Amino acid sequence: MKDQPLDITDFLKLILETLESTGVEYLIGGAIAAWAWGEPRATQDLDIVINLPIKAVGKFSKELEKRNMLVPADIILDTMMEDRADIPLTAIHMYSGLKADLYLMRDGDKLRQSAFQRRIRIDYGPPIGKVFIHSPEDLILYKLMYLGLSGQPKHARDIGAILRAKKDQLDYGYIEEWVNRLGLNSVWKEMLDSIA
Repeated sequence: MKDQPLDITDFLKLILETLESTGVEYLIGGAIAAWAWGEPRATQDLDIVINLPIKAVGKFSKELEKRNMLVPADIILDTMMEDRADIPLTAIHMYSGLKADLYLMRDGDKLRQSAFQRRIRIDYGPPIGKVFIHSPEDLILYKLMYLGLSGQPKHARDIGAILRAKKDQLDYGYIEEWVNRLGLNSVWKEMLDSIA
């Protein structure tokens, strides 16, 4: 892979190979998940939730290294032990610069635990195949959080596309329960008003 150009789907396949070879459960979010529920948009990075057991950390680090991503085991362990903000592990491919943000499952993170239980297996066809992604409702919730934090229009676009594409199929009760718990009522109302 070193001499060949890598695109985002090739990079995703490298990450998926790493997860499969180490038996680590995962959930894809971000733009890749939005491809299934809204509309495709270009991206240069991946957002993936991983349920990484401590006993698998060393092997996981080595498997990433085999695929030209350096994430030392001690960095992974330090991140796992941190109780601070939800900072992901960052795996950057050395030859392409493509990046995967790997979000760790944490005991106290009820939304992420719920999202993980509600993940859906989607077949993107070749070259990606079948993968686990956020449900449309959970993707909306995460996009609402990031929109509230950053104001980046890409999040509003993704939410709008999902709402338009899946309008009558969404579990609004689930979304609104979490919107209330997370204090995202005004951002959610703005999004609903914008597509009405």
